[in-house]
Amino acid sequence: MTFPAHSLRASVLPQSSAITKSALIAGGVIFLSALAQIAIPVPGSPVPVTGQTLGVLLIGTSYGAGIGLATYSLYLLAGIAGAPVFAGASHGIEKVTGATGGYLIGMLIATYFLGLLANRRMDQRFITALPTMVFGSLIIFSCGVTWLHFYTGRDWIWAINAGLTPFIVGEILKIAIAGTSLPLVWRLVNAKKR
Repeated sequence: MTFPAHSLRASVLPQSSAITKSALIAGGVIFLSALAQIAIPVPGSPVPVTGQTLGVLLIGTSYGAGIGLATYSLYLLAGIAGAPVFAGASHGIEKVTGATGGYLIGMLIATYFLGLLANRRMDQRFITALPTMVFGSLIIFSCGVTWLHFYTGRDWIWAINAGLTPFIVGEILKIAIAGTSLPLVWRLVNAKKR
């Protein structure tokens, strides 16, 4: 069964040219990079609290699966290649293979699945947008905590305490921001179309 794309980007720019899509991807990479610089170290954890997950929730849902995935992939490749786009203006392959790697890969996966859900209009109403954002965060933290557990060789309780517990309040706030702002933007877009 196929669904027509109904992401915010597809609705606002239905006839996007290659130049428009490239500009959106570049802008998304800059947006993700900027949010990654909002980084707060967590005592006892190799993983900082960042604004990056908010960027993933917003990019994945507003861009849709294809362009969202392309945006995050370019962001990840830029960081691996040496651009200072990761938290604390860091870069390099060791960020993907190190303690934070599971979160970075989780964000890649979440971007795609959030885009698929957005293509099915799940970001247009509060009642579906909030669970969509929770789902995206669960993907990110499931991958992140699992990788942290295996990478450090520490037990699951330590991995959860270092890789999930300190992030819960911030993540609830990010979910609330993304899960309420997108339906509001959709209301404006739909009102203008009428």
